[in-house]
Amino acid sequence: MNETRDRILDVALEVLGDNPDAGMGDIASAAGVVRRTVYGHFPSRLDLIRTLTERAVSEMTAVLTEVDGANTEADATWADFVARIWPVAHRYRVLLALRRGEYGEAIHGLLGPLDELLADLVKRGQDSDLFAQHLPAGTLSQLAYGIVFAIADSDLSNATNGARAATITSLLMLGVPETRANALVGDQR
Repeated sequence: MNETRDRILDVALEVLGDNPDAGMGDIASAAGVVRRTVYGHFPSRLDLIRTLTERAVSEMTAVLTEVDGANTEADATWADFVARIWPVAHRYRVLLALRRGEYGEAIHGLLGPLDELLADLVKRGQDSDLFAQHLPAGTLSQLAYGIVFAIADSDLSNATNGARAATITSLLMLGVPETRANALVGDQR
């Protein structure tokens, strides 16, 4: 039963990634099951979107918790986080499109705990003068994190250059000098 549920979720990411307006029937067909099976696991499209978001938040939180426990400078932690989160951001990039629509409130609500962890990391960077202080930590972290998903949704998303661009651009948005941002990304190779 869990195997079918997981397959439906994986297929839903693909189908919705190609067409964010795809319906439950499209997902069922692509998963090789009947609509009733999809609805048996997810009573509504909103339930499916919530479950995808919960899975994404869980994966991203695990990565952030792991890299943040390494006791490195905030800018190095951010760079490591973006580099390691890149495949996850690329896989869940459809949530960017879905959160602009009717599911926005549900997706934003589920992202809350991750948003807080990112704001804490940015605040730590601001307190140690590694990140800019012209915006509150929560706002600055959202801008920097949003660019990662924007780049994941662009044509660069499948290339190594995409991860590099996302890491450097987000660091620059946080106020890290270009030479330091390039050095941090250079250390990841």
